Amino acid sequence: MNSIVKFVLKNKLAVWLLTFIVAGAGIYAGTRMKMETIPDISIPVVTVMTVYPGATPEQVMDDVSEPMEKAVASLKSVKNVTSSSFANMSSVQVEYRYGSDMAEAEREIKSVIDNVTMPDTVQAPTVARITMNAFPVVALSVSSEEEDIAQLTKTVETIVKPQFDKIDGVSSVSISGQHVEEIEVRYDEAKMQQLGVTEDDVKQMIQAMDVRAPLGLFPFEDKEQSVVVDGKMTTLDELASLKIPVTPNATNPVPFVELKDLAKLEQVGKVESIARTNGKDAIAIQVVKGQEANTVDVVNDVKKVAKDIEKKHSDLSLDITLDQGEPIEKSVETMFSKALFGAGFAILIILLFLRDWRSTIISVISIPLSILIAFVILHQLDITLNMMTLGAMTVAIGRVIDDSIVVVENIYRRIHLKDEPLKGKPLIRAATLEMFRPIMSSTLVTVAVFAPLVFVGGMVGELFMPFALTMTFALGASLVVAITIVPALSHTLFKRKMSSRAKSGRKQAPSMMAQSYKRTLNWTLNHKFVTSLLALVVLVASLFLIPKIGFSFLPEEDQKTLYLTYTPEPGELRDQTLENVAVIEEKLLAHDDVKTVQMSIGGNENAMMGGGADGSLMFVIFDPDTKDFGDKKEAVIKEVTAIEQSGTWKNQDFAMSGSSNEVSYTVYGESVETLEKVTQQIVGAMEESDEVKDASSSLSDRFDEFTLQIDRDKVEQNGLSTIQIAMMLNPNIPAENLTTIEKDGKDIKVIVKKEKQAPKNFDEVLATQIPTPLGKTIALRDVVEVKEGSAANKIDRQSNRLYATVSAKLDGQDVTKATADINKRIDKLDLPKGVEVETGGVAADMQEAFMQLAYAMLAAIAIVYFILVVTFGEGLAPFAILFSLPFTVIGTLVALYIAGETISVSVLMGMLMLIGIVVTNAIVLVDRIIHMEHEGKPMREAILEAGATRLRPILMTAIATIGALIPLAIGAEGSGLISKGLGITVIGGLVSSTLLTLIIVPVVYEFISKLLKKNRLEIEED
Repeated sequence: MNSIVKFVLKNKLAVWLLTFIVAGAGIYAGTRMKMETIPDISIPVVTVMTVYPGATPEQVMDDVSEPMEKAVASLKSVKNVTSSSFANMSSVQVEYRYGSDMAEAEREIKSVIDNVTMPDTVQAPTVARITMNAFPVVALSVSSEEEDIAQLTKTVETIVKPQFDKIDGVSSVSISGQHVEEIEVRYDEAKMQQLGVTEDDVKQMIQAMDVRAPLGLFPFEDKEQSVVVDGKMTTLDELASLKIPVTPNATNPVPFVELKDLAKLEQVGKVESIARTNGKDAIAIQVVKGQEANTVDVVNDVKKVAKDIEKKHSDLSLDITLDQGEPIEKSVETMFSKALFGAGFAILIILLFLRDWRSTIISVISIPLSILIAFVILHQLDITLNMMTLGAMTVAIGRVIDDSIVVVENIYRRIHLKDEPLKGKPLIRAATLEMFRPIMSSTLVTVAVFAPLVFVGGMVGELFMPFALTMTFALGASLVVAITIVPALSHTLFKRKMSSRAKSGRKQAPSMMAQSYKRTLNWTLNHKFVTSLLALVVLVASLFLIPKIGFSFLPEEDQKTLYLTYTPEPGELRDQTLENVAVIEEKLLAHDDVKTVQMSIGGNENAMMGGGADGSLMFVIFDPDTKDFGDKKEAVIKEVTAIEQSGTWKNQDFAMSGSSNEVSYTVYGESVETLEKVTQQIVGAMEESDEVKDASSSLSDRFDEFTLQIDRDKVEQNGLSTIQIAMMLNPNIPAENLTTIEKDGKDIKVIVKKEKQAPKNFDEVLATQIPTPLGKTIALRDVVEVKEGSAANKIDRQSNRLYATVSAKLDGQDVTKATADINKRIDKLDLPKGVEVETGGVAADMQEAFMQLAYAMLAAIAIVYFILVVTFGEGLAPFAILFSLPFTVIGTLVALYIAGETISVSVLMGMLMLIGIVVTNAIVLVDRIIHMEHEGKPMREAILEAGATRLRPILMTAIATIGALIPLAIGAEGSGLISKGLGITVIGGLVSSTLLTLIIVPVVYEFISKLLKKNRLEIEED
């Protein structure tokens, strides 16, 4: 290290050039880094969505969900298989262990389900892997004052969507709520029977003629040329005039007839899912970015294109309903504002302590340089700028200056010592080397505490890994800056001061603060028992604050958006759903601070978000300036849920960080009826608790179900079978796709539509006349016995067991308190045999994350001790240093209690950071004590001298770190995972530990040294 510092001082010009090069590279890397909301987390879940038209949830479970579950459950690395069976649809979620190859997992699932046997009416399953890049970065709603939905669809498909497709970085653009055109073919069965033509004959003829077949290259005499046989039909007229071979007879002597003579062909339009914005018919557009694209750039480009479209087409209105770019831009702005505040506070602290502008400049230079070096490394590792990396840089600002402060302060102190034998470069080099061991140890220790995060699995581990890496790079850079740039700059700026010191020859007297601290420290060393007992009492007393503070999982995001889902009652028709949703739309639009209400009905997205396959999903976007949004949100939810409607409205939490304010329980049972009984009991228990509100069960109302019990004797006497009766009664005959024709550059499906009138009521079903092979008909009611019952609207399974969830929203923030209260109430319930109740949701996630972080903290302490033992070459001094750690708890708990914050994952991350930050001060102090002992001073004198000497740098680094975190702690600029709780934790812990480190560490050091009768000189000789 001596040679490095010597090289730096000898080649200052090279150092300056390298500094400018690194700074330039950092600026370039920072501007080129991709910006995201959260890290690109690999979520180990694959979903399989399957549509089963007309099927009840029980049919869906038996015919689709269960076979799917069995097929995928035995695949490698599968952790859990969950299924939800709705009316008409199945959703199977396959959860893998973190670290699994999800691309390979998706391929395996596709391969396996291809071999699953399912009914013919089941549509092909859709397999999708959940990734952060699969979610849209921006969503828009397109509406028009002048165009109906059919015209608007054409406008969106031909004008709007192509404009977004062309944007650089856009991976895909999807639309929903659009008008879909099809050609329906309705056969004239009587005419076909008369001509001896079957549906298969027509289908085979259409498919045989509607072909485009390349024949390949023909080697003609002059050159090779391609030949293609093309019989593709491109218009409805061509299809209608297609000639179908028939057997000539007296009625029709011609050996063929045109298709239009056998069937009615009609072009129809329909809307598969309904979308509206602010009460007007609309089409929703979702834009997904490419893997390498920058979210902010893509979002801003989409917004720009949307404005250009509105200018050119005044009748169109394009409203932004989802914007992932704006929060990222705000995070960047927040980081810079906090960085400037932190730097400004550091400048002020150094000026107050050193009262020298040169020292201030030298110290502060480490902030931008450390951050820029971190940018270079992050860019090379393809780590994005997200709220975790930005948060880490904000937190690091208070820490990266510490190493430079310690070095500068030591150089500044030695310059002013009268008996300092060195001057010029030797003095700078000696002062820097003197502090190298403590600053290297403190930096390594601070970085090492993040190493155990590698073993923290799940979502928490994935989220905080970029945070840990960013802190590591920034702190490593600060150490490099402290031993290179700082001595070079010190030699330049302190040159005159060093020469003036030689002339003046004055000795700097200890400050009043240092003298007062020295007297206090001497008293505590003489009264070790009283001091230790008092510190221990304060520590134990602070622990009693834990129940009052409470626990929560992750901080909630402050997005002024409300997500509502509407679940129709079983059997509710779409018209009734639309009518109910329209009432809520009108109520919400009446609020002055509601900016946009985006509604959709139907579609897989709504089913996955809680509304069911035929339910509604509503995004309510409030004005950004809405005050007291939490109260406003609660008032709107109460207003919506208070309106009596056939279906159920519910507020959903879809925070990007995965945070939630719900507690939930999973109930396992053998039958749906048992689950219904138990979940109602638990809902009742939750409603009695003051800790939660809005308790509800995942089991919704049931369908009325009529079971037609076949009278076997009568059916057999009439030559019928059960399957014949079922096929005849089934109203859900799937539309058969014959071919496609082209219109305006778009393919239109040609489908066979069966003319089958749905019965108006159940009596009409019973009156159905069934033809028998004996040439007569018989009424259905004559061969069946009717049994009335009910069927579940949704059936959930996990690990081959039926389950239901019961959830409620927290009335405060304390998850632990609420869970404990509800657990007591559930324990008093008389539950049926075979029923199991497990804590789920946020409580289970929190328990797992807290356990992992607790292990990470224990591992961090062990790693810190190991590094200190290696650094100091003994175990005594590191053991004394570790005594500074328990006292961080005092300040942390008091600060959280005063601020009204709960103990969350963010708070635990702050405590993990404190392990590294706090021991830094103790290292600086103990290293000086050992240095003085090596020079031959008695232990007590060495301790007192080291305390007085190191008081200033310890206070400077602690106060500078605290000042840099103040904007985070007061929560003045938004929230998120790296937010108020973390800032308060670090500040509170640093205040208490710094004050007690200056007292407890020397007391422990002297006590252990005397107890073990260690003599520093003897150790040195050994």
